[in-house]
Amino acid sequence: MTRQPWRVAVVGGGIAGLAAAVRLRDSAPAGTEITVYEQSGALGGKLRTGELAGQPVELGAESFLMRDPTGAESAAVALARRLGLAEKIMHPTVGQAALVVDGGLRPIPGGTLVGVPGDLDRVAAVARPAADADTDGGRPLVGPDADVSVGALVRSRFGDEVVERLVDPMLGGVYAGRADDLSLVTTMPALARAARVEHTLVGAVRAAQAAAPRAPGAPVFGTLAGGLSTLVEAAVTASGATVRRDAAVRELTATGTGWRLTVGPTRDPELVDVDAVVLAVPARPAARLLAGPAPTVAAGVGALDYASVALVTMALPQPRLPELSGFLVPSTEGLLIKAATFFTTKWGHLRRPDGLAVVRASVGRYGEEAHLQRPDADLAATVHRELSAVLGTPLPAPVDGHVQRWGGALPQYAPGHADRLAAARTALRAAHPTLALAGAGYDGVGIPVCVRSGETAAEEIITALGGSAR
Repeated sequence: MTRQPWRVAVVGGGIAGLAAAVRLRDSAPAGTEITVYEQSGALGGKLRTGELAGQPVELGAESFLMRDPTGAESAAVALARRLGLAEKIMHPTVGQAALVVDGGLRPIPGGTLVGVPGDLDRVAAVARPAADADTDGGRPLVGPDADVSVGALVRSRFGDEVVERLVDPMLGGVYAGRADDLSLVTTMPALARAARVEHTLVGAVRAAQAAAPRAPGAPVFGTLAGGLSTLVEAAVTASGATVRRDAAVRELTATGTGWRLTVGPTRDPELVDVDAVVLAVPARPAARLLAGPAPTVAAGVGALDYASVALVTMALPQPRLPELSGFLVPSTEGLLIKAATFFTTKWGHLRRPDGLAVVRASVGRYGEEAHLQRPDADLAATVHRELSAVLGTPLPAPVDGHVQRWGGALPQYAPGHADRLAAARTALRAAHPTLALAGAGYDGVGIPVCVRSGETAAEEIITALGGSAR
């Protein structure tokens, strides 16, 4: 029997929403109408490729993990393959990064899990672990249903220096947050699982690493030749969705057969009826849309806070750069920049015969948003000065530059986030099975996680509408 086509709205045109649209198209009945509503004029969310000094440059996310926590190919790689982009995947040619310690660069030690060491001797050149604190107390580090901050766990076992010089800058580079505030379960799920079994933190790190072995020499990260916006464009094409840019969804109302969206300005709203909705927007706008149909869920979702960052990219003529992919900066160093990437060193396919180098620095830590109020020129000048100081040599004046500000970009997952989200989703499925949440605000940051989040939301919608998710 031929299935009747559906009408599905995807609210949010970031990679989570677009991945949901592709999965819907792959499994929905023929003739299904998928419409993506994006409040801004640009699709892709934090995936945005621009141009600097005549070549593509990432103005947001730079790369994706090649493998998921089980060792299988990541959802980002699978999506690239589905979209015919597998041959465009490129890998770093320089993988070694550094930490700024006492004003100078020291190589990031190997054998850590997001900075948490599995061998204390290997990190001694960067941080001195507390002596004999990681003892076997006869019980697992973390209770079966408990969540703690990463900082609290690591400080209690390895001391302050390991947190401040290793774990904090590693987590700060990803989340712009602090280890003392971030959930172990959400930001380091593999370590959290191991900590529920192991009695020492060294043992938990080693168990987590053993659970997801990596073949020697296998690349950890990938990007796409031509930039990550090619993933966005290919997803739009494959989804066959109607894309509505500059289309703010202001209200979501449950109807007897689905949902009514109120789109556009208050004075001249457009009302759109659909069978189902994937809500792929950050937590606060999601909470506003959920306030009517699911106020309890809205309260839980809307509690999530975010950090803002700025990315300062410069094209430098023949600078003297170390053979590093970049470096991370502990907050204790007192610098504005928290991380830097040497794009044209790290990615061989971006190197230029004229020696022009592209360097990007990340500015902004959670709770320090006041620093981002500086004008673009001031931010760029400060970054240039701090980079020169860290490298120990004056950098040449940039021939081109760009400051990209991402307001409210990075979720700050407090301990208990996973449980709060699970409760919200359980309530939402029970009351409104044709409404699903997707995106970094719920499931974690990183392109693979966002892709999988969107695909999972699409599969829930397909099931709720009586289809068969593949």
